[in-house]
Amino acid sequence: MKKTDSEWKSFLNDKEYQVTRRGATEHPFSGKYNDHKEIGTYICNCCKKPIFDSEAKYDSGSGWPSYYAPFNEQVVNILRDSSHGMIREEVKCSNCDAHLGHVFTDGPQPTGKRYCINSLSLDFVLEEH
Repeated sequence: MKKTDSEWKSFLNDKEYQVTRRGATEHPFSGKYNDHKEIGTYICNCCKKPIFDSEAKYDSGSGWPSYYAPFNEQVVNILRDSSHGMIREEVKCSNCDAHLGHVFTDGPQPTGKRYCINSLSLDFVLEEH
């Protein structure tokens, strides 16, 4: 999925644009999905593709929504990020290249991973009963 910067800017608000298209990070404990507990699917805010199931969400205490696994390995790309004087693993949407957050190796089982994701990179679809 390719869009120009002006197309993204017309689709996203300024904060969403800065996070998803420029790799910014929202402040800890400020995101709408940090304490979110509803059952459903977290989707990419840019292309609306499913990224995380609510069953994989847990409270990491980090201040950002955290998940131990995406739907599958094909929905995200993991890239080396050496910005801000540290080496991290950046998580991007494999469909539209949106910056989602970072993944760390201090998460719970079954994966041992903590996908630390910006709420501004996500939208949510409530599971229908």
